[in-house]
Amino acid sequence: MQPQSNQTKTKIRAIVTGATGMVGEGVLQECLNHPDVEQVLVINRNPCGVSHPKLTEILHSNFFDLSSIEAQLVNYNACFFCLGVSSAGMTEKKYKRLTYDLTLYMAGMLASLNPGMVFCYVSGIGTDSTEQGRSMWARIKGMTENHLLKLPFKRAYMFRPGYIHPIKGLKNTHNYYYAFSWLYPVLKRLIPNYTISLRELGLAMIHSVNSGNGQSVLESNDIRRLAGERLI
Repeated sequence: MQPQSNQTKTKIRAIVTGATGMVGEGVLQECLNHPDVEQVLVINRNPCGVSHPKLTEILHSNFFDLSSIEAQLVNYNACFFCLGVSSAGMTEKKYKRLTYDLTLYMAGMLASLNPGMVFCYVSGIGTDSTEQGRSMWARIKGMTENHLLKLPFKRAYMFRPGYIHPIKGLKNTHNYYYAFSWLYPVLKRLIPNYTISLRELGLAMIHSVNSGNGQSVLESNDIRRLAGERLI
């Protein structure tokens, strides 16, 4: 991957979904702190509780119908899609609706409104690209990835992190992450492709907009390399 020069680097106008969850909150913070990001739009059902000059927030209850806010989703060149649910206790039909159907609806609208957009989707390690395995969540995530890659985005990236080490001080981090956080240095050394920090995940998404990375599916080591790029 070759970094781009200041003459060709694009200022980033990003849409972030899932900002009231741990991953989305961390990605949002990295966007607000990064000099290459000039504007951020978050779409939430509930307020994210963040105020910043770069930030615009839309409160919207029905993510399956964005028609009333469609005009506000134009002129963005990145989407960091961090919206997702756990499959625990869900039927396959419900999980598919909240994972595949919802994601493809929103992504399809954004692709039509912003054909120059780079789309980053938070999937997960173990996702089944064949869509044929025994694991329900992995099949549906694989189907979601496969169909996202067919949409007419400028580029699309499927991020497959394993354990995500939280950013200290953020409010949407589950307590059990902190309970195991002392293990992170050990896990990172022993199983680096199964661990990533939330800050690295956010930086990798930001860098993907200007990197021209040819790899569409990124696991933890790939994410870490992309996060470490210095686009100068």
